[in-house]
Amino acid sequence: MIDIQNQPDYRNIPIDKVGIKGLKYPVTVLDKTAGLQSTVAEINMYVDLPHQCKGTHMSRFIKILHLFRTQVSLESINNILDDMKKTLNAESAHIEITFPYFIEKESPETGSKGLMDYTCSITGSSGKNNHTDIVLKVAVPVTSVCPCSKEISKYGAHNQRGEVLVSSRFKKLIWIEDIVGLVENQASCDIFSVLKREDEKFVTEKAYENPKFVEDIARDVAKILMEDDNITWFSVSAENFESIHNHSAYAYIESPDA
Repeated sequence: MIDIQNQPDYRNIPIDKVGIKGLKYPVTVLDKTAGLQSTVAEINMYVDLPHQCKGTHMSRFIKILHLFRTQVSLESINNILDDMKKTLNAESAHIEITFPYFIEKESPETGSKGLMDYTCSITGSSGKNNHTDIVLKVAVPVTSVCPCSKEISKYGAHNQRGEVLVSSRFKKLIWIEDIVGLVENQASCDIFSVLKREDEKFVTEKAYENPKFVEDIARDVAKILMEDDNITWFSVSAENFESIHNHSAYAYIESPDA
């Protein structure tokens, strides 16, 4: 059969990224406590295409992914990107893997167990020099109490759920659980999937005694990341889904490139 993708193209225009996007696929990722965790990821995979080539072989992306599906990790991204470049005869390769990651948490007073989900992504790129750039992104839901509201009100203070997104580059393996714990410790209070009455009392009072602006949360997380020698670059965004406004409060900090 004729391979149309291998036919020459005469428009003399190279393509920076060509491939598949929005593929949902079961994968296994590293879990600090259990060793491995099964989840379902949404995956984008791209390579470059020289000006003289008409198309790439889309089915080969799926074949590569299928080989690595049993363990997707920060450590295996290098191998996936190398295989993409070799199999598709490309000079650069890119992959974006986004997935829900589950951590079991106990409520603070009664010890009631439940699973919290965190949206995570691993992105990797490899170019002509074979240098691989890997970024881990972890989105962590939190609770915040407004310091201004607490100060000016006769009683109570407005509070809201928020989300902190940490992106990082690193020297050696960094665990999702460690990023989650870092962020939750800097919020007014962390969030739980199961709360009994005693737990609800605890988290309400803890948050009230620990009011923070969105700026405070972003700075506190950034300060810890700056002090970590393993982190070579990071960005932190904190967003509060305001309970008394129809808009969010937002803060963003990015470290200089190493």
